[in-house]
Amino acid sequence: MTMLTIDPAPRPLGASDILVSPLAWGMWRLHGGVAHAHTLVEAALDAGITLFDTADIYGTDTPAGFGSAEALFGDVLAQAPQLRDRMVIATKGGIRPGNPYRSDAAYLAQAIDDSLARLRIERIDLYQIHRRDFLTHPQEVAASLTRMVDAGKVRGIGVSNHRPAEVDALQAFLKLPILSTQPEFSPLHTAPLTDGTLDQAMARGLAVLGWSPLGGGRLTDRSHPAGGLLADHGARFGVDAATAALSWSMVHPARIIPIVGSQTPERIRAAAGAVRVEWTHAEWYAVLQAGMGATLP
Repeated sequence: MTMLTIDPAPRPLGASDILVSPLAWGMWRLHGGVAHAHTLVEAALDAGITLFDTADIYGTDTPAGFGSAEALFGDVLAQAPQLRDRMVIATKGGIRPGNPYRSDAAYLAQAIDDSLARLRIERIDLYQIHRRDFLTHPQEVAASLTRMVDAGKVRGIGVSNHRPAEVDALQAFLKLPILSTQPEFSPLHTAPLTDGTLDQAMARGLAVLGWSPLGGGRLTDRSHPAGGLLADHGARFGVDAATAALSWSMVHPARIIPIVGSQTPERIRAAAGAVRVEWTHAEWYAVLQAGMGATLP
């Protein structure tokens, strides 16, 4: 019987020499004190995670406000600068409360400098346009991203929440390769399977960073049809439903890198078990159909 397995080794981030882990840790819920944040960062590193994903908008819904997740992560790096060499840091810009989207040249020039200042680092490994700004021509966005790389502020560029046609439009004005795309993906959000996102990523060699791989936590609920299947499947490999859900994304041939959003050290460390989970085609499709709530034709 053919089994779908996960390669635990680091892999290139798109068409670059930047090596990343098969899992990422995301900071959209990062808040609180520096000591707690430091514990979470160490837990991610202990789990073999080297890709750390944040954004300037993260923290806006907390009292600390816009930019606070980046700033808190920056505080950790300032207290323990030796950690920087063990990680690939990704952040995003382009969403502003009340705007909602901005990617014009003046805005991005300020956004990258602000992110660098909050993170307290000299260069960001992966800078992503968080969402498409419909009022900025992709040629202008491409020029801004190119300037960031040329200035040494950014190593590589990516996109988040972009449709395939939007990726094509941006790449048309770039000499640099877009390294990554970041869609929502889980058994409860399967649009990337059919809207061209994953097909484009495989055709172009883009890294796929999948956000909300647990469906907002619903896949950890055994009463959900997909959650029940994941719990049972994970048990056979000594992991829970959440870890099984990560592995479900990871065995796709696009080699999806799920972004773990947990804010507890134990859950972050548990995510490392995803690489041990194997799937048959039938098992994988059973979870897909349960998540969709429909039978495939």
